[in-house]
Amino acid sequence: MQTLKDKIIEILVKNGHINDEQLKKALNLQKEKGIPLRKVLIDEDMIQDETLLSLLSEELYMPTLNLSKYKFPSEIIGLVPERIARLYNLIPISRFGNTITVAMSDPLNIFALDDLKTLTGCNIDTVLSPDEEILRSIESQYGLGSKDMEQILDDVSLQQDSEDKTEVELVKQEEIELSSALEESEKTPIVKLVDLMLNQALKKRASDIHIEPEQGCLRIRYRIDGALHDVFKIPKAKQNAILARIKIISNLDITENRIPQDGRFKVRLEGKEVDFRVSGLPTTFGQKFVLRALDKENLSIGLNKLGFSEQPERVFKEAIAKPFGMILVTGPTGSGKSTTLYSVLNQLNTPEKNIITIEDPVEYQVEGITQIQVKPDIGLGFASGLRSLLRQSPDVIMIGEIRDSETADIAIKAALTGQIVLSTLHTNDAISSITRLIDMGVEPFLVASSVVMLCAQRLARKICLKCRKLIEIPEDFLKKIGFTGKADFYTAVGCKYCNNTGFYGRVAILEAVIIDDTIREMIIEKKPLDEIKQYAQRQGMKTLRDDAFLKVEQEITTLDEAIRITTEE
Repeated sequence: MQTLKDKIIEILVKNGHINDEQLKKALNLQKEKGIPLRKVLIDEDMIQDETLLSLLSEELYMPTLNLSKYKFPSEIIGLVPERIARLYNLIPISRFGNTITVAMSDPLNIFALDDLKTLTGCNIDTVLSPDEEILRSIESQYGLGSKDMEQILDDVSLQQDSEDKTEVELVKQEEIELSSALEESEKTPIVKLVDLMLNQALKKRASDIHIEPEQGCLRIRYRIDGALHDVFKIPKAKQNAILARIKIISNLDITENRIPQDGRFKVRLEGKEVDFRVSGLPTTFGQKFVLRALDKENLSIGLNKLGFSEQPERVFKEAIAKPFGMILVTGPTGSGKSTTLYSVLNQLNTPEKNIITIEDPVEYQVEGITQIQVKPDIGLGFASGLRSLLRQSPDVIMIGEIRDSETADIAIKAALTGQIVLSTLHTNDAISSITRLIDMGVEPFLVASSVVMLCAQRLARKICLKCRKLIEIPEDFLKKIGFTGKADFYTAVGCKYCNNTGFYGRVAILEAVIIDDTIREMIIEKKPLDEIKQYAQRQGMKTLRDDAFLKVEQEITTLDEAIRITTEE
């Protein structure tokens, strides 16, 4: 029997929806990314999901069903286990006699149909539905939602709190298997509550989980696309048990509440491993914890897939091709600097290179790279650690942040003696890094000789394509803000797909400049920053606002978002 991939190719070629060149590109992308051909075609805008679904329906003589407004009877959902529904991306919708009808995105998957028939003992009928609709339906019908949260909270009693501590202390494994954990009904309510919190956060694409003790409750918030959202509140009586569970899985001292604590743990959800970095801080009403999700999959995709514009990407590639020198990425906390630097490290990570990082704290643990955690309490700071690692014959060094003159001095000298040095600074734009280094006591001629590239970075929220709305922007306003391009302007609306925020995901906005001979002379002569910036712009540098406006023209983000994250030139 034909596979869905073969059928899609046959239908699209037959109906003239795709040419040989597009098909070749799609097949190459599918092989490279390891995702279904259907998703590649839709992601690359070669065909709309609705059009493809309609063509498949016509060719396979199979009806389509919109699941967004469909009501699923609980007894029907119970016919197919969640594991099978997620494995084959299908959901049961009805049963008549000995026949179960399921909504599928791949009705040609005979393994799925055979498994269902064996499992249920019924005949299987199929209807076609889009991938995303099926996934959302699985989440709403099988995933633990607010009702489950209330149920767990109802189950928690003060008497169980002490038992929870005893039970969870036995669970000291490094990895927590979330999917199986959620199926284990015998787990205590506190354990289930923490597992659920992690599970929901990952499914909602949260980068951070904030667990905040307040006077009358324990507040849980998720940071999604850079903005915090209230999720739920837990009764104050359960606070100690929840915090004890977090400390146990993070290998922290559960008896210590007076000083800040740092830890980490790893979870596995649906075959994907995610590290959590844990930070605890004593507050008036108890210890506040922030759990940062660190997904390694974001790092291994390479520079060309981070969504950079053409000019910054070209500058980055030119800089990392140089045999030595310093590359500086600047920007505020949470602007994606670490992800960018780790993506560069992954690109440079080959068996011939000795790569060493010194960080506070180590964010991502990467195979093949030596990583050092700064420990000031025992005298291992950035400067002393950097001095020691230079004796380890490194080819590439990453310094988490240049914070003082001593670190800056050693880093500059390392860049001059044959190493590639990657680091971050906190400045408003790329060119300001020059002044920052000179203010730290580094001589201008050393800055000019060692730095090969400067980059400022911000993160802009990407507009949700499912619910965006076309709007008109007055010409005089565009003129006032300096927008000279041609674009259709959209505003964020909000729907279920984007958690009613109007945005889904983020994209990097960059200002990148290569330090050429002219800029080196200007630095040595201590020319004003404005003069250096004007020269860099004449050489083709795009400012942060230029790049943000380019993302507006490409309909990736909104004009409001572009103005919010960049300053006026």
